[in-house]
Amino acid sequence: MTAKPSASRPRLALVGTGGTIAATTQSSTGLTDYDITEGVHALLHAVPEIQDLAELECHQIFNVDSRAMSSLMLLELSRKLNELLARPDLDGVVLTHGTDTLEESAFFLHLTLKTRKPVVLTAAMRPASALSADGPLNLHNAVLAACAPQAQGQGVLVLLNDQIHSARFLSKQHTTQTSAFGSPDAGPLGLVAAGQARFAMRCLLPHTLDSRFDVRGLAALPRVQVFYDHPDTLAELYRSAAQNGVRGIVVAATGNGSLTPGALEGVSRAHRLGVACVRASRIHAGPVTDSAYDQDHHTIAAHWLPAQKARILLMLGLAAQLDETELQYVFQTY
Repeated sequence: MTAKPSASRPRLALVGTGGTIAATTQSSTGLTDYDITEGVHALLHAVPEIQDLAELECHQIFNVDSRAMSSLMLLELSRKLNELLARPDLDGVVLTHGTDTLEESAFFLHLTLKTRKPVVLTAAMRPASALSADGPLNLHNAVLAACAPQAQGQGVLVLLNDQIHSARFLSKQHTTQTSAFGSPDAGPLGLVAAGQARFAMRCLLPHTLDSRFDVRGLAALPRVQVFYDHPDTLAELYRSAAQNGVRGIVVAATGNGSLTPGALEGVSRAHRLGVACVRASRIHAGPVTDSAYDQDHHTIAAHWLPAQKARILLMLGLAAQLDETELQYVFQTY
């Protein structure tokens, strides 16, 4: 295959962090219990067609299962991507990632990268060794999307299963299917079809250059935990978390962020110990609206963020030393 002249192609950084897209199994029909064995250079070799789309340089920052992507690793990833994106000779970034915590990492980068250049994450639900691996086409289409002029200034995008999503709205909604991801409260921003990336919408909420969060000087993030609420919740767990250095708690509560009696007592105890508490929901779609409970118990409504993304925003808000009123504002507007 003959590549196009470099002058006609954007120059992108292809950044690897691991995940199923870089994994293999002993069997071509095996879809679980895989090992991460491939680096980003192997992905580039497996999909040579992407070199017709862009001039690519490879960077392997991590090579881990995304369930191991800690807050310290997110800080390092954001820092290194900001360094790459600041280079005048690079036009954007395509990042491979595992699906388990893809939505958290993408949202974190959406709020902390300082660029208008395209940043597109992609992943796979099936390992590279599978008969019908989805990773190669996802990678190809992610590069295609990153090359589209309409990707400029869109914040962090995620390309999966031919759909282009904003990191702000994306969530994983199925455990195994290749169509596992969606944006239940917004829908995809665009699609890839017939070799073209077509954008129909933009995310109007703050991100990247318009985000108030800058983590480039941070060495660590505040500890924030997610508690899954249910009728027999133990209030003691909240006090114990506060006494063990947790600075924020997100409650994946029932319905419209409705806290059970144990959780209500728990957040009250946590607040008295200086812990910020956010009400999210166990439901995968819809907002958690403001409530009179918030004033009485010093809680903050997560609004349109699921618990796992509310944790990311709460960590960033606490790192920025926002008070309760300011935290309420960012949850309403981000």
